[in-house]
Amino acid sequence: MAITMSISGLAAASAADASFAAFDQKARAGGELNVVFFGGSLTWGSQATDPTHDSYRAKIAERLRKHYRAAYFDFWDAAIGGTGSQLGAFRLERDVLARQPDLVFYEYTVNDGCYSEPDPQRMASYEAGIRRLVQRGVPVVVMIFPVKPDVEPNNTRVRPLDPLHKQIAAEYNLPVGDAVALAQQRVAAGQETPDTLWDVPGQGTHCGSRGYALYAEAGWAALLAAIDAKTVAKLPASMLYADTYMTVNRARLLDLPGLPAGWTRHLADRTGFCFDFTPSRWLDEVAAATNADGEHQPPALKFKVRGQNIILYGESTVKSGKYQVVIDGGAPKTYDAGNKVGSWRYVEYLAEGLAADQEHTVEIIPQLEKGQELHFESLCVAGAPATVGLE
Repeated sequence: MAITMSISGLAAASAADASFAAFDQKARAGGELNVVFFGGSLTWGSQATDPTHDSYRAKIAERLRKHYRAAYFDFWDAAIGGTGSQLGAFRLERDVLARQPDLVFYEYTVNDGCYSEPDPQRMASYEAGIRRLVQRGVPVVVMIFPVKPDVEPNNTRVRPLDPLHKQIAAEYNLPVGDAVALAQQRVAAGQETPDTLWDVPGQGTHCGSRGYALYAEAGWAALLAAIDAKTVAKLPASMLYADTYMTVNRARLLDLPGLPAGWTRHLADRTGFCFDFTPSRWLDEVAAATNADGEHQPPALKFKVRGQNIILYGESTVKSGKYQVVIDGGAPKTYDAGNKVGSWRYVEYLAEGLAADQEHTVEIIPQLEKGQELHFESLCVAGAPATVGLE
């Protein structure tokens, strides 16, 4: 079934449930709690010695277990490397809210482009993710992670997203785990160096286990401060950014009536280039098509869409090939879904800023060589009414 989430109309009163004191009370009473970590590869723990024990997720989990010895915790990893909050908006229901979280740690500052000019679409998707969580009564710790240049001597690079993400957190009355400031303090005090935190030569994004321990320290301090202050998230009457990602439709191709013959049901790959990329963790089944003999291309997929932004989501394999996309009869644009290293997530941003009051046509035309394939899970549309159908 396609997932259509339109939740801008939920009662603002539900935000009263997003209470850090309530989380603390439930944990102290020995309750069963779900904690979800949502973000990219830094949330997963790439380059930690052992991400199951040395990632910031694992360090936060260890602190929670020790602090609340009577509680029963389930910790959920909802991190996919190299993806930002725009895809996150379409993953929120399946990978976060479906876990019935009592607490979420939320991090997309790096993958939304920490050094870039803020993108209005990413700002909208970032805020929408937080707003949707708060509307569902979920307390959120906003995490901001550094990369190595942020702590190197004579660094002059500016991170324009940090103050904007902090502004969103303040607007929703949420705590911020600012690991950028903490890392800079520790390096300035001589307690750490850039190379002790990022200990893999040539690696400037993913820190080592010491870096992840510092990230966890920042997150833990933010959580404890919110608990001590009995912080309750608030729901502003209006959003700071566009409400585009408050209405999203992750339209699974296999669930759409009229899928043409030649596109078949296929399990998502259970091996991956790296663990957080493993497709079966983030996809159930995909619609697959193959040019088996080199002579017969799979049929094109033709959609009718109403919405503003369109993302194609699926998996990339070593056998994946090219395809073209034609929107509203315009010039075709060619995309390559292939890679040479193994299976991983496949995300392509097909359109932004379409007129939401018009029906648009989207045609996906395979351009496969012999033996090549395409594996697509969904056409994701943001912006009301966010409808998708096959012609």
